[in-house]
Amino acid sequence: MKKDGLAEKAREVFAQLKFDFNCYYEEKDSIGKRYRRQDAIGTPICVTVDHDTLNDNQVTIRFRDSMEQKRVTVDELPGIISNEVSMTNLLRNLSASVS
Repeated sequence: MKKDGLAEKAREVFAQLKFDFNCYYEEKDSIGKRYRRQDAIGTPICVTVDHDTLNDNQVTIRFRDSMEQKRVTVDELPGIISNEVSMTNLLRNLSASVS
């Protein structure tokens, strides 16, 4: 949403992440349509800023493969995303499942 300071906060979060991760910022349509659009192009993690974010500095993070959603602080995002997209972790998980 482009009102109530949400866009400014979302751009702040985007700016924090964009140099370390391949990020895409989107404001168009409802959140459900945004999630589906990102699922279709293979985005593994979506971060959503909402009105609560302005009060508690937490965002909703959604994982494409499990559809799990959880609230995390903005400061936790880089670590969580790094862990999720790490090639080392991916290979470790694949190795464990083969053993």
